[in-house]
Amino acid sequence: MKAETGDRAFAAAEQGRAEQDRAETVGLITLSHRGDLERCALLFESIDRHAASRGCHYVLVDDRDVALFAHFARPDRLILPQSQFLPWWIRPIPFLRRRRLRYWLTPFGKPVSGWHIQQFVKIEATRRLPEARYCLIDSDVCFFRDFDLAALAEPNPTPFHVHPGGVGANRPRHIQWLGTASRLLATKPQSVPADDYIDQIIIWDQATTRAMTDRIEAVTGRGWVAALCRDRHFSEYMIYGTFVTNTPSVMARHAVTTQSFCRTHWDDDALSEADILAMLDVATPTERAFCIQSFGSTPLSTIRASIDAFRAEGGEERSKLRTDAA
Repeated sequence: MKAETGDRAFAAAEQGRAEQDRAETVGLITLSHRGDLERCALLFESIDRHAASRGCHYVLVDDRDVALFAHFARPDRLILPQSQFLPWWIRPIPFLRRRRLRYWLTPFGKPVSGWHIQQFVKIEATRRLPEARYCLIDSDVCFFRDFDLAALAEPNPTPFHVHPGGVGANRPRHIQWLGTASRLLATKPQSVPADDYIDQIIIWDQATTRAMTDRIEAVTGRGWVAALCRDRHFSEYMIYGTFVTNTPSVMARHAVTTQSFCRTHWDDDALSEADILAMLDVATPTERAFCIQSFGSTPLSTIRASIDAFRAEGGEERSKLRTDAA
């Protein structure tokens, strides 16, 4: 059984696009929650400043958080409940939390966590929303340079981010995710070291995402969401990457790149304003945004102060000159 989503999400998206007086480019998808509300506000501000040439931005949040995010909504930014992108048979379990994660009941094995739910929603939103191509952006990302999404739209090939050899013996979860992808897609298991396909800003092609879920259903004999519920140990980016890599006709529509759009600080330590400015100063020309993981100790106020200082010191102009020179 395929995932069913409410027609309301699709209708709202179509209405939002109809109200936009500009050419469609690449749609944006961000999944968030109440804990990242202020980080999302910073993301929205940075998108408005640096990503003017874009399609609609779809912000998908837990149903109970829609009202909290509602004041951010406008014709080119839609706040949509995640439930509209989930099958009817996935139900939240009230009051159940473990390690701060919520859980949902399914008829296909053990309950799934909010981490699983976000991946289901991300895949289904890409399959169902109106644009032909999407930029998937985490809510703790902030743009500090202009990002021309129109250059990534059709008929240009879809950027396909690959970190060559990024999955080694020291990353057992990534190895497990690659194994799951191979099983779901019936592809040859990858040996380690293997390529990694995970990043904070990823471009997905809708036709590819639909073909990917069709392949999962053909291989498993189940709806793709049910198949993922039964396996549990998966990564949406690893599945997409494995599918593209092992499907020549699909790979032909993608352009492999080892360059990221985002500079990321993964550690849990608290960064100072000087640390963040140094991080931005060494960013490569392709890195248009930065991400300081929301689970880290860096206060949002420090991140905001760093952005203000970067602009006041002419950082945006220096970045433009560096990009033009590259």
